[in-house]
Amino acid sequence: MRKVPDIDAVSSVFGDVSHLPKWEHIPDKFKDRNELTYWNRFICGWFFKGVSNKELESLTPKPGVDKTKALKAVAAILQSWDPKHEHKEAGAAFLMSEWFENPKE
Repeated sequence: MRKVPDIDAVSSVFGDVSHLPKWEHIPDKFKDRNELTYWNRFICGWFFKGVSNKELESLTPKPGVDKTKALKAVAAILQSWDPKHEHKEAGAAFLMSEWFENPKE
């Protein structure tokens, strides 16, 4: 499991991709645009429509994961202008799968 980074206030507002996995380190299942995983769909919804507090509250972090820190880290990726959307989506979905239980499994 990847360590959840500390995200400062500036990065929370303007974005930060320093913790975004490199494209080649993201499993292929998160890159496949034809077979989106649960977490890809979740991230797409968050990016394009926003995410409600109720949806965020329903997430269950994996043991040892600080939920608030993990959500700030993912939000910082989504708020960044770089890299391409496909990379941000795949990386954020992968990190969600690392840090949170999948409610569909």
